[in-house]
Amino acid sequence: MKKLYPIEIITDSENTVYLPTDFDRNTDLKILAFGTASKEATIKKQNKSRNTVGISSDLFNDLHFPSSTSNIHLFAVNETLYAGPLLGIFTSGFSTIKVRPIGDRSILFSKLLSVQKTVGVIAFLFGEQHVNWDTGTINGLLYEDGWKSVEVPFPNVIYDRIPNRRIENLNKIQAVKNRLQQEYSIPWYNPGFFNKLDIYERLLQDDNISDYLPETHALTNFSVIERMLSNFGNVYIKPKNGSLGKGIYQLLYDKKDGYYYTRFKDIDQGNRLMKFDHLEALMNHLFDKQNLSHYIVQQGIHLIRSENKSVDFRIHTNKNKDGQWEMTAIAAKIAGPGSVTTHLNNGGIVKAMDELSDTDLKSEEMITKLTKASLQISKALEKQMEGYIGEIGFDLGLDRKGRVWLFEANAKPGRSIFKHPSLKKFDLETRRKSLEYAVFLMEQSILSLEDIYQ
Repeated sequence: MKKLYPIEIITDSENTVYLPTDFDRNTDLKILAFGTASKEATIKKQNKSRNTVGISSDLFNDLHFPSSTSNIHLFAVNETLYAGPLLGIFTSGFSTIKVRPIGDRSILFSKLLSVQKTVGVIAFLFGEQHVNWDTGTINGLLYEDGWKSVEVPFPNVIYDRIPNRRIENLNKIQAVKNRLQQEYSIPWYNPGFFNKLDIYERLLQDDNISDYLPETHALTNFSVIERMLSNFGNVYIKPKNGSLGKGIYQLLYDKKDGYYYTRFKDIDQGNRLMKFDHLEALMNHLFDKQNLSHYIVQQGIHLIRSENKSVDFRIHTNKNKDGQWEMTAIAAKIAGPGSVTTHLNNGGIVKAMDELSDTDLKSEEMITKLTKASLQISKALEKQMEGYIGEIGFDLGLDRKGRVWLFEANAKPGRSIFKHPSLKKFDLETRRKSLEYAVFLMEQSILSLEDIYQ
């Protein structure tokens, strides 16, 4: 069991660490490590029955512990005592405004960092411009009753919060990521964004997951749309790398009147419904001179309904400090009037599961089905994707027969559902778990070092 220990700063000793009385060590410890910094020290048990970590003030300062550090985890391997984890949250978009150093996302990050003491993680924000390669330190940003700058060692673990694909692909961003991972062997989690078609094709290889997948193809010609409309009655056309429901079109074919219809959100006119005699005319109107290779076409599902509107679900899963997947948030999303999706920016609304009173399935049954599916898909994705995945946001649907469908998996899920008053508990839990995973990754990286030296 991974235990949290309070820190005490010792002023009457030098270069010394006092171990908690219940901390079990198998070897003589001679080195204290914090992040990638380390120093030889005298390490011994507390004289009295005290389950705290006593660190002499000189050692505390030499290793660049932030002054706000209060609770830590301890790991002992060979002659080294590791204290941490020190978690670097890597992002971009920093400003010179002290009260809003990360612009509009400052509140989001302050809320994220506010839970670190209860998790036992020392977390800070940094960007590529904050790395001091010569000294092996980072001028990071901490949050505790306000933002402040602090110099810390390179971290044990890095949590990727780059905001979009364009910034992620910048050479300077890639250079920092590659160097910290390759030269310093720092575990890096949530390293990139998911591509919808790539996710579909990878999951299709898993027989346990394929039943959750609506038929999905790259949009290469009109004939695949014609066939799918004949089979399913409606399809969705989505950008491969889209987000927030932008650029999504629903296509429908009415066999009785022979017309093709499309629903979409127009930037100027809002949600629209248009009718066409021919599929080619519809497609040429929507995608005139656009490259269709940027889109996918996906089977439409007859979803369960509430208030006579389509409903789908946002589910968050997180890795915990033991490296196990947990379902940490679930909410229903109800489509807005005439909307092609349930996204809030398209007029959708969020409801807690127990607020769905007029669906064919009971809320307990829906939660059970959706939880099982989200955990199964999380484990399957982890096997299929490169790097460490610490959190996933799923858009799942239930059809009128109770079958679960996966619409999207998001590597960097949004948090708009947590504005709903009854979902605040999920907001806190997802923030805690997104930091907690660093404890597991720190332990794994230390154990891998032990394997090297054996």
